[in-house]
This record gives sequence, C-alpha cells and structure tokens, in this order.
Amino acid sequence: MRYNKIRKMDIADGEGIRVSVFFQGCAFHCKECFNPETWDFNGGKEFTDEEINQIIELAKPDHIAGLSLLGGEPMHPKNIEGSTRLAKKFKETYPNKTIWAWTGFLFDEYLKDKEIVNYLDVVVDGQFKIEQRNLTLKWRGSENQRVIDVKKSLKNDEVVLYCD
Repeated sequence: MRYNKIRKMDIADGEGIRVSVFFQGCAFHCKECFNPETWDFNGGKEFTDEEINQIIELAKPDHIAGLSLLGGEPMHPKNIEGSTRLAKKFKETYPNKTIWAWTGFLFDEYLKDKEIVNYLDVVVDGQFKIEQRNLTLKWRGSENQRVIDVKKSLKNDEVVLYCD
C-alpha cells in the first residue's frame, strides 16, 4: 500500500485541527477530482509501520482533534488493510480523538461490514459528481455525498447523518 502525503495540521478535512493521510490509488477517477495525482496505485510512497508511528506521534498534542483518511481511496481493496491498521492503532492510542474518512464507496453497500468501521467516527461517502457540485456544503463537494455518523449508524442499523 502507498500514500501520497501526510498533513500534520489540517483544518479543512473534519472538525478541529487534524492529522490527514492521503492514500495513493483510486479506481473511481471522478471527473474534476481535486486530487487526481492520487489515482495511480504505483505513485506516492510506501506506507509502513514507520508512517503509522509518525502519524501517532503527530497526533499526540492536545490541540489535534483527530485523524482524517482521504485519497485517493483509503477504502479500496488495495488500501483498506493499511487504513484499518492505522485506524485501529490510532483509536487504541487516542480513544477520545475522532477518525474521519472520505470514500467513493457507499457506507451501506460496501463499508458497514468492514473491520475499519469499528474505529471510524464519521464517513463522507459517495463519489464526487461534478454535476452535483455545491461549494456551500461542509466537508464534501457534491450533493450526492453523505456525512455519516458511523457509531449511530451501526447502532441503529441504518445510515444516520452527522450533524455539526
């Protein structure tokens, strides 16, 4: 598995100041994607335990609210094992910090039965659609995308939207 970049202080991708990991590789290739340099599964750098440890250390300060997983596609079958390892270690280390993830896969059709959801707090799901772009939306780019409260969705066995 590979990653494109790690941001040590991100204020755009989730609530508060966050550490963000942009995974490398995406098969969706959404028209007018904001991050096409992450599409190639062979690009970027190798994602190892060293990067996981670096991310854990970057998130240590109290002012860091959590971790954001973006892409590329962190939930793609080629990436989800590494995303899950990172999310699990992060939650074990910082149980009170949140993990947000962005994915083109739909929560209720693909993600809800994956191990990673046990560690996620919020998922923004659905592929970006230029025809539905709305620049006033918070944390997403198009109206088809949903901001989902993972814990409530799992408890209720149905998608529950996150309210900010």
